[in-house]
Amino acid sequence: MIEGIRTDSAPFVRFPDGTEPPLSQAVKVGDLVFRSGQGPLHPVTHEIPDDFSAQVRQVLHNLVAVVTAAGSRKDLIVRCTCYLADRADFGTFNEVYREFFAHCPRFPARTTVVTQLVRDGERVEIDGVAAVVG
Repeated sequence: MIEGIRTDSAPFVRFPDGTEPPLSQAVKVGDLVFRSGQGPLHPVTHEIPDDFSAQVRQVLHNLVAVVTAAGSRKDLIVRCTCYLADRADFGTFNEVYREFFAHCPRFPARTTVVTQLVRDGERVEIDGVAAVVG
């Protein structure tokens, strides 16, 4: 069974013309959750923090909100693809990421890419995969 996941605990923002983006926040297939990229938007205010560390934390909290809505947990995130707008932020990104996952039994497998992000002001986006257990 394939199930689309959507939660108000993570941002799902319409385009300026009012249409919804053609994506699911996540898709659950069996015991895996495939998360779409999450940016640093606050789920209620839709504001983006100016501080890069705060952006990374918000992205990670948004990702956990989506996997939780799908029946998973932070410690069951198994893969992340991380997109940074500026290579100079890589060290700070690693510090915040390490701190966020410090109490998990392992770090997720990860790829980090430097690229141009779509939304103005966004300096980080992350997508990935999580397991769902029992």
